[in-house]
Amino acid sequence: MFVLETNRLTRHFGGIKAIEDVSFKAKDRSIVSIIGPNGAGKTTLFNCFTGITKPTKGSIRFMNKEISGLQPHEIANLGISRTFQNIRLFSEMSVIENVMVGQHTKRKYNLFSAIFHNNNFLIQEQNILQNAFEYLEFIGLQNFADMRADNLPYGSQRRLEIARALATEPDIILLDEPTAGMNPAETEEVMSLIKNIQELGKTIILIEHDMHLVMGISDWIIVLDHGVKIAEGKPEQVRNDPLVIEAYLGKETIN
Repeated sequence: MFVLETNRLTRHFGGIKAIEDVSFKAKDRSIVSIIGPNGAGKTTLFNCFTGITKPTKGSIRFMNKEISGLQPHEIANLGISRTFQNIRLFSEMSVIENVMVGQHTKRKYNLFSAIFHNNNFLIQEQNILQNAFEYLEFIGLQNFADMRADNLPYGSQRRLEIARALATEPDIILLDEPTAGMNPAETEEVMSLIKNIQELGKTIILIEHDMHLVMGISDWIIVLDHGVKIAEGKPEQVRNDPLVIEAYLGKETIN
């Protein structure tokens, strides 16, 4: 079963072709990596998936539903969440409050309940707090729940962003360079975390430059160059594709 499909997806910015006729399919509960040189169109693709950018033409289907014309909050409510290349935590809020924010789409109380803090409000807020703590346990940050988010080490802030994205209870989570700026030990931790997320039944699509990570965890790889898909396949297929070697990986990188 394919949970996300694009058909000839295109996005132009004036005369710049950010992505051009990109078609691919992501299987349910798979890990799909999107790789390519800087400027290849990877983040533009993510922005189209999440409604931040509207495609110039083409189709995006999630669970067989066309989503290319929807607003970001509508797409999030359907079950697509993401992280960003640059950390976007609420720095002055606590670690657990950042995760609780991720559950705002799941709140079912009305304005009256929120103002007067009736039983419905209190029960749901307690459930949200409990769920947030469980997500912190999942990523290994439960001991830092009350710390200000900006006081966490860099690698932990990255993991906190992933927890906040998970808190929206998505079917697909989009990770934009989740190991950017990390040392090898931190990168290994994120690799394990991504595999654990897959075991939760999630589909993961990630943009990543670390080829050790990409080749180590991906079920499928999409390769972009100047906005065009030049290759796709399993890691061993992409690793040995002459176009990929020439455009991006380089023989020394993949050996």
